[in-house]
Amino acid sequence: QVQLVESGGGLVQAGGSLRLSCAASRSISSIISMSWYRQAPGNQREMVAVIIGDSTNYADSVKGRFTISRDNAKNTVYLQMNSLKPEDTAIYYCNTGYRGYNYWGQGTQVTVSS
Repeated sequence: QVQLVESGGGLVQAGGSLRLSCAASRSISSIISMSWYRQAPGNQREMVAVIIGDSTNYADSVKGRFTISRDNAKNTVYLQMNSLKPEDTAIYYCNTGYRGYNYWGQGTQVTVSS
C-alpha cells in the first residue's frame, strides 16, 4: 500500500510559479512510474506529467512550463509550475501504481488569477 500526500498548492497571479510536492508513505525507488493529474470544475481528470524512471512526458498544454522530478531519497515527487495561466486552475493529484493497485492523493488546489 502507498499513501500519497500532496502539498504546495495555493493562489498565484498569472505568470507566477508554484512547486507541488507529493510525499509517499514508502520508498519510491522501486516505483517506476509516478504522475501528476489535474481536474478543473466540470472537466475530466487529465494527466499533466509523468516520470518513468528518469524519463518524463507532459501534456501539450504544459510543455515548456512544467517540470516533473523525483527525489527517491525523500520519497517525493515534485511538479515545478512556471508561467502559470488561469486555465491551469484545478485540483492537482499525485498518482502511482504499485503491485497492481492504483493510488491517488487527496489533491491540492491551484488557483491562478488573471
